[in-house]
Amino acid sequence: MDNSINSTAAFQEEESVDLKQEIKRYLRYWPWFVLAIAIALISAYTYLRYAPRIYQTTAKVKILDESEGLELPTSAFVFNRSNINLENEIEILTSYIIIERVITELKLSTRFYEEGTIQTSPLVALPFHFEQLIHPDSIIKNLNYKIVVNDSKFSITNIETEKTFEFSDYNTYNKEHSLPFEITYLPKLDAEHIEGKTFIITFRTIKKAALSLKSRIEVEAIGEQSDLLQLNIKGESENLSESILNTLIDIFNKDGINDRQLVSKRTLDFIDARFVFLARELDSVEISYQDFKQSNNLVNLVTDAELGLQQRTQSEEEVFRIENQLSLAKLLENSLKDTSGSGLLPANIGIENTGINSLISEYNTAVINRAKVANSGGANNPVVKLAASVVKDLRFNINRSLKTYISQLEASQQQLGYRNRQFSGKVAQIPEKERLLNSIVRQQKIKESLYVLLLQKREEAAINLAITEPSIKVVEYALSGTDPISPKSNIVYAGALLGGLLIPFGILYLTFMLDTKLHSKEDIIKLTSNIPVIGEIPEVKKNGATIFSDPNDRNALAESFRILSSNVDYILPVNGNEKGKVIYCTSTIKGEGKTYISLNLSLALSSINKKVLLIGADLRNPQIHTHINQEKHKPGLSNYLHDVDYDWKDALINGFEKHPNHQIILSGSIPPNPAHLLTNGRFKKLLDEAKQEYDYIIVDTAPTILVTDTMLISKLADATVYLTRSNYTEKNLLKFSKELSETGKLNNMAYVVNCVGASRSYGYGYNYGYNYGYGAKS
Repeated sequence: MDNSINSTAAFQEEESVDLKQEIKRYLRYWPWFVLAIAIALISAYTYLRYAPRIYQTTAKVKILDESEGLELPTSAFVFNRSNINLENEIEILTSYIIIERVITELKLSTRFYEEGTIQTSPLVALPFHFEQLIHPDSIIKNLNYKIVVNDSKFSITNIETEKTFEFSDYNTYNKEHSLPFEITYLPKLDAEHIEGKTFIITFRTIKKAALSLKSRIEVEAIGEQSDLLQLNIKGESENLSESILNTLIDIFNKDGINDRQLVSKRTLDFIDARFVFLARELDSVEISYQDFKQSNNLVNLVTDAELGLQQRTQSEEEVFRIENQLSLAKLLENSLKDTSGSGLLPANIGIENTGINSLISEYNTAVINRAKVANSGGANNPVVKLAASVVKDLRFNINRSLKTYISQLEASQQQLGYRNRQFSGKVAQIPEKERLLNSIVRQQKIKESLYVLLLQKREEAAINLAITEPSIKVVEYALSGTDPISPKSNIVYAGALLGGLLIPFGILYLTFMLDTKLHSKEDIIKLTSNIPVIGEIPEVKKNGATIFSDPNDRNALAESFRILSSNVDYILPVNGNEKGKVIYCTSTIKGEGKTYISLNLSLALSSINKKVLLIGADLRNPQIHTHINQEKHKPGLSNYLHDVDYDWKDALINGFEKHPNHQIILSGSIPPNPAHLLTNGRFKKLLDEAKQEYDYIIVDTAPTILVTDTMLISKLADATVYLTRSNYTEKNLLKFSKELSETGKLNNMAYVVNCVGASRSYGYGYNYGYNYGYGAKS
């Protein structure tokens, strides 16, 4: 239990140490972070200075329900859901047809810009009069024109063809041209504020303008149970954005109203067309009615029937009277014939002829008078003759009058008979005329009723057309915010600050992630925790001291090698004898600094009054001579190993005056068979003899992965200092050295990291600490 707690605590401590190390690793490059942040903030300021201000404009509308009248509750009513499909309304609002109408009404296919030094800003309108000559539907491709306002003239250039037109007095009307517009500036006396400015006019196709505007308009429902829609648009011009949304709302509303009015309009059109036809048919029926009455002498069928019956009755009565008079006249005529000259005629028998009645009355008076005269006088009496002559004349007159009267009565009887037959025919034709007239009247009534019905429906349609409900209720007309939504200075600066941190961090992170080089002892500990790291040698700056030539040096290099020499004692075996210790300095590959380390380690041990012998055992690529200004082929180890008569003491060199206890044996001439020489037994003899005279024998050996020289003599070492170089040694090469240690091929192996600080990856530095307590060097 305690062990687990301790291990957990150790793990947490290791994690915290790693985190600190990682932070230090990045903070080592703080100037780059500061520079990146400064550049990012300057870029953000420049962007905010010249970036266009984008404002958001919103409008809210309520979609009205078109259902009317009393309806049975539906499922939508029961579950408190609207009958309106807002998704359909949103699609209609943003449909190409509606947007195209907005483009056409606001003339958005024509755009205006003012060209500045850094950016080009859009304008709602030009600062001078503009008249478009080309119809928007006639634009089949984009047309761009640049207007430069010079001294008292316009210079207009077609950007595509680069053809330039110049117009004096700020007026294009004074000169013929092929431009699709006219411009003029009327207040010529106040033209200073536009002189030197450049404007751009762009004509776009309606389709392109509509698609562009369609992509900018956003419509969304406000809540799930609401019938409200919110319209959003973003743009630089607040007035233009508000005009677009208000026009869109108006066109959408009119479109819905027109859809509902379409039925009424078509009804009115149909009724108007039918009115013409019905009026023509009604006129035809009325004319037929008129002609029928005129041809049949009808005013009113009932009245005409009554009149016909009355006329027939009167005609029959007249016929009866004529026949009666005719009978009386014939009876009187017969009486006149039957009576002798002295007989009286009947008077007042009903003859309606006053002339005959007066003649009969005169005749009867004359007969009576004749009789009186005849009784008083003879036949030849002139008075009697006169009276007889009067009677005779009257008789003749009566006879003639009767004949005339009878002739008249017979003529009247014939005429009355004809009239009677006519009246009888008229009365007999009344049912047929009534049927025909009723047919005409029926057609007339049908046409009239249809005409009245259509007239009523027309009025109803006209009323419906006049009182059509709107499609929407405007809850809030287009309203733009007071502050721009883009760019937001706080977000831009925050993003710039974050970018200024993340960009160098990302670059460093990728660099570290892709970096396969070794940098510090932590990298070694992570891969080979069982092998100690006994020292880290700092990178030596250019023109700095690379050799520990003065035992009293207090610089970082000297202190690092003092620490290394101290740590080397801890890996040497304790055997109780007073013989010297053999320490190998080797590495995996060439260039990791084993010669540099072996030389300075030997000098560091010599600085503490220890007798030290440095042997250059890298017979293939000797480098020690370069540090002590000796010839490469000066006799040394190879000569001793090859020549049995050569004494190794003859090869000793005192390379440093201030280190009297330090001697060096160079590698000597480069042999063709160094492995054979190292294993002939003389190298072991050399070490055994040197142990008797020196406290430490430092051997600079060959790289282990390249040749086998070091492996052949590895058992002769008391300790092996294995060199790695920061920012040079590949991490995967540590597996090879780890395997050499684990298999026992190298005795008491310990790592040393050379040139720490070359990459500064871990923020490790030696610029502090080593001078602590020593004071300044005199």
